Amino acid sequence: MSTPRTPASTPRTPDADWWRDAVVYQVYPRSFADADGDGLGDVAGITSRVPYLASLGVDAVWLSPFFPSPLADGGYDVADYRAVDPRLGTLDDFDAFLRAAHEHDLRVIVDIVPNHTSSAHAWFEAALAAPPGSRERARYVFREGAGESGELPPSDWVSNFGGSAWTRVPDGQWYLHLFAPEQPDLDWSNPEVRADFEETLRFWADRGVDGFRVDVAHGLAKDLSTPYRPSNEQALPLDGSDPLYDRDEVHEIFEGWRLVLDEYDPPRAAVAEAWAPAPRRVLYARPTELGQAFNFDLLEAPFDAEVFRTIISRNIAAAEESGASSTWVLSNHDVVRHATRYGLPEGTDTDAWLMTDGTTPALDRERGLRRARAATVLLLALPGSTYVYQGEELGLHEAPAIPHDELQDPKWIRTGHTVKGRDGCRVPIPWTTSGPSFGFGAVAPHLPQPEDFGASSVEAEDGEPGSTLSLYRAALAERGRLQRGEELTWVDGATASAASVASGSAAASVVAFDRHDGWRCVMNFGTEPVPLPAGRVLLASGPLGDGLLPGETTVWVDPAR
Repeated sequence: MSTPRTPASTPRTPDADWWRDAVVYQVYPRSFADADGDGLGDVAGITSRVPYLASLGVDAVWLSPFFPSPLADGGYDVADYRAVDPRLGTLDDFDAFLRAAHEHDLRVIVDIVPNHTSSAHAWFEAALAAPPGSRERARYVFREGAGESGELPPSDWVSNFGGSAWTRVPDGQWYLHLFAPEQPDLDWSNPEVRADFEETLRFWADRGVDGFRVDVAHGLAKDLSTPYRPSNEQALPLDGSDPLYDRDEVHEIFEGWRLVLDEYDPPRAAVAEAWAPAPRRVLYARPTELGQAFNFDLLEAPFDAEVFRTIISRNIAAAEESGASSTWVLSNHDVVRHATRYGLPEGTDTDAWLMTDGTTPALDRERGLRRARAATVLLLALPGSTYVYQGEELGLHEAPAIPHDELQDPKWIRTGHTVKGRDGCRVPIPWTTSGPSFGFGAVAPHLPQPEDFGASSVEAEDGEPGSTLSLYRAALAERGRLQRGEELTWVDGATASAASVASGSAAASVVAFDRHDGWRCVMNFGTEPVPLPAGRVLLASGPLGDGLLPGETTVWVDPAR
């Protein structure tokens, strides 16, 4: 075990359990703030906006990859895990950001991408130059092809971005890539791979980073025995038997990571991106492993009271069983923004909707934002941690009309121009009401912004009563005052009716629960108003009627007054 160097800076409150109920703000670095005027967001730009992040009231900032990358997949194709992309800055710039964040009592989480490297990584370049069977190729998954002369892929496995998951190299072998061909999969049965990533964790932890978000955590362990068995990522079994995803062997890897994270005081936090069913997802969150795992259930759920209640109950119970706290998220860099999802007719295929440039079916922007605000206020009342994606505090909608020749997501190419991909939620966010990039930088940004973005900018919403930005600030401040412990008590239909929360059939559209000290969160998923609960209103996601809670609105109430 190595002895950590003195970190570049240290949080003022070294609480080992800070992550259990933290609100974490996700920054997509290339689309947050451009300090050097090249159209691409950078680390110095993030540093310049640290006061804004602190003013929101969040506890931590998660940076999506800022490492050197050819950008075949928005930075998730990493060419060097221990450096900063020169287009985004330097390690000195990163250290300056870290100091600024810690001076503002913000912790910092960085993205680690362990399933695959970039094809521009020194290891993969060495693998291509080395012969089959070499040490260099053993770090990746190289195999002989099928067919009479190896001309066919070794298996029928499909890439997440479309097409075969195998690509052939000039000497005839094939390498595995669960994502783009520029993202070759590492072989995690190789001790050299494991040791190198543990050193990467130490590299960033030694600089003072507070935690890590682990990309595709469910994909590291693979069954590569022959004959190759079929895989279906979208229908993961509950028993870990899929050859590529959520295998039991992956937990040994993360037990090793926990030993590294615990070398530090306080221990470094970690959260797994593990697309697995809830009963298995919590395994990644055990205290002997990463400690937390993303719960994406609400991100994928319809706007429905019973569905929300079921998901919340299931995940709180699962978190308690694993010894972790749950995580709650409605948007991130991989999905259509929830203000837009909630404004589309139920069951809309968002990929198909994007292909119409957002014209069919019609988007009800006002309703989508109203629902998004209500859902966010509900999430912030829940025990556990909440992850906020950049721009959602401004009520941003998806940008669906990006011209085809400006799309960057590899899904666009890999699917034969049938899936636009994720660029619409990665458009640089607006800071000012006007300018060549609405305050993002001095020139037009790397992805075009909608013409009406200025109306949703920080400048337009800052200090404006009723704005989404004002709501987020008020909600986060109130949460900071109220949030203690991890208990939740449901207020069922009968109790809710007796407490004047709802009555009759309207109760079916109401979700209500009490937190510590008795304060209550009530969300009306329906369209008709219901009676407000008795007590002092602490926070509301939208205007309230006279003694009524309007439809698609959430309220926090202190019943003691």
